[in-house]
Amino acid sequence: MKGFRYLKDVATLKLDRAACISCGRCLEVCPHQVFALAEKKAVLRDRDACMECGACALNCPVKAITVDAGVGCASGMINEWLQERKLRAPGGSSCS
Repeated sequence: MKGFRYLKDVATLKLDRAACISCGRCLEVCPHQVFALAEKKAVLRDRDACMECGACALNCPVKAITVDAGVGCASGMINEWLQERKLRAPGGSSCS
């Protein structure tokens, strides 16, 4: 999924920098490196790379991140990627 790009300026991702405690969890869990640290706070490095999976919001201990997980195409992109690598059969069932 390297090089993934979402539609420009449509991601629902929001970051409250004032609430950020610089834990870095958003950087650790984001599959597309949407976040970076600047001046000891998280910043949105590449918002358009967000696939709205919700991992960042679920792992932020102070709820500084919000995203409408499920409205984006995360599930579709992941299943397509798995299918391309023959890790998932067409139709969504796992290969054994």
